[in-house]
Amino acid sequence: MDPKKEKGQLQRSMKSRHLFMMSLGGVIGTGLFLGSGLTINQAGPGGAIAAYLFGGLVMYLVMVCLGELSVSMPVTGSFQTYATKYIGPGTGFTIGWMYWFSWATTIGLEFTAAGMLMKRWFPDVPIWLWCLVFIVLLFTLNVLSVKKFAEAEFWFAGIKVFTVIVFILIGGAAMFGFVGIKEDSAPLFTNFTNDGGLFPNGFSAIFMTMMTVVFAFQGAEVVGFAAGESEAPEKALPKAIRSIIFRVLIFYVLAIVVLAALIPWRKAGVVQSPFIAVFDSVGIPFAADIMNLVILTALLSVGNSGLYVCSRMLWSLSQNGMAPSVFGKLNSRGVPFNAVLFSLLFSLVSLLTSVVSAETVFVVLLSVNGLAGTISWMTIALSQYNFRRQFIKTGGDVKELKYKVPLFPLIPILCLVLCGISILFMAFDPAQRSSLVVGLGFMGTCYLYYFIRYGKSIKDKIILKEDHGEVTTPKSRV
Repeated sequence: MDPKKEKGQLQRSMKSRHLFMMSLGGVIGTGLFLGSGLTINQAGPGGAIAAYLFGGLVMYLVMVCLGELSVSMPVTGSFQTYATKYIGPGTGFTIGWMYWFSWATTIGLEFTAAGMLMKRWFPDVPIWLWCLVFIVLLFTLNVLSVKKFAEAEFWFAGIKVFTVIVFILIGGAAMFGFVGIKEDSAPLFTNFTNDGGLFPNGFSAIFMTMMTVVFAFQGAEVVGFAAGESEAPEKALPKAIRSIIFRVLIFYVLAIVVLAALIPWRKAGVVQSPFIAVFDSVGIPFAADIMNLVILTALLSVGNSGLYVCSRMLWSLSQNGMAPSVFGKLNSRGVPFNAVLFSLLFSLVSLLTSVVSAETVFVVLLSVNGLAGTISWMTIALSQYNFRRQFIKTGGDVKELKYKVPLFPLIPILCLVLCGISILFMAFDPAQRSSLVVGLGFMGTCYLYYFIRYGKSIKDKIILKEDHGEVTTPKSRV
């Protein structure tokens, strides 16, 4: 038997190409294919571009901080493990469970949304039946082996990336008149100057859409979880991080420029998908069906990654003594089967609450979902800041780090400030204010539960295993 399996450790079998495509495709999803139109409608063409540039900047800051931590300590628990070690077990417990809740809720939503998309082609088949098909598919991919999961995600991400590239090329050609569109003439940049110009709703509209845009970029941090199961994280991670920063910025910003140029901002928020509108305007046959398939792929990709992240986070919490020990057990393929199964079952329960108690439990889960990502990014930045300071304090030479944050400590501090600003603007938006209050309340409840349940018992015993970087505790008391 593999010695790592005997020790109950996950297997490093994910290849560099898997990590690369996962990092690239992880942030290209419904936030771009569906949410971009609403952002253009609310902030105008210039405001939408500015908001996505802001989101891209924050993502860059987060990813370089995560890069230093993940290359130095490539563990499956990712930022939950780093927070436990470099901020405190209470923070590790809170962020771990908040992040797990957020992804488990998201998985349930993705199943329903995917089933609704299938109604276009199979109107007589009930949505629940499609949900069941997708549940079986993603569960199978996640429990067979990490290789099967990674290979599926490789192709899911590839379809999304290819679609965005084709869209930018065709849309750009339509802008400059190389491809005919249904209107009399190519618009060039006339939609940037007509009907109120770049910022028709004022500069304040940019701030109101910032949190939505930041949410669209969230998912980039998933690559940190995959580091613990990657064959050569010290080589693959820096490459993946460099690619995700610049290529996603190019994909997002260029796509938004094309969308804003071809669709008047007043109409952008009322179409089902602005991508469908553009493909249809240039006469692409079956444009709606093509984008329906791509969006379906994006939803399944999110569900696939979400189930992976949920199971690994639950496994990490179990390893740290912060979740029942049963979730720390692996099957013969080195997969945390119990953690995958429980995460999937919870996602279905959260899905049922949207029908049974839409005004109570489900609203709470969505609020946690909305806030957990940004809090996680702040945790990554603070963990890197504390890690670097401790590394230097104990005599470490920064030159020895295989991947390091430039301009330290400016980068992590700026990341904390910008993420904090994003959260602060939620308080000024009546539509997001309740989510902020509920999300912060849930976070406070997690902290309170940790200190009542564990006190200092975990803090006094946690150690960092130098051989593979895992934070461990004595057997779970849960």
